[in-house]
Amino acid sequence: MESTQIREYLPVLMLVVLAVGFSFGMLVFSVIVGKKGRRSAIKDTAYECGMIPVGSGNTRLSVKFYLVAMLFILFDIEVVFLYPWAVVYKDMLQSQGGLILGAMLSFIGILFIGYLYALKKRAFDWKS
Repeated sequence: MESTQIREYLPVLMLVVLAVGFSFGMLVFSVIVGKKGRRSAIKDTAYECGMIPVGSGNTRLSVKFYLVAMLFILFDIEVVFLYPWAVVYKDMLQSQGGLILGAMLSFIGILFIGYLYALKKRAFDWKS
């Protein structure tokens, strides 16, 4: 019985060996056959509309900008939890109406408290 189970996994094992062998083979082949060109400084500069770039390519942003972005992601993900609740609300209303409504009101309450805390700390003002 054990030999039949191993035989069932043999095609999967062969596929894994083939995939790993092919990927490493292509890497080795590209190193052997590929050209080793010298790179100049002009080749590594950023191309921007045919003009030679002036100044640094990356600008520094305020930490407040990233804080607002993280808060947006946080509140956006929290809203996603409302959709499954809305889908099962009608079905659960007959059996556990108070429980499901209380759970959602407490969830929204905690979310609102977090929003008020972010407002109080002026986390949404990245210009100041």
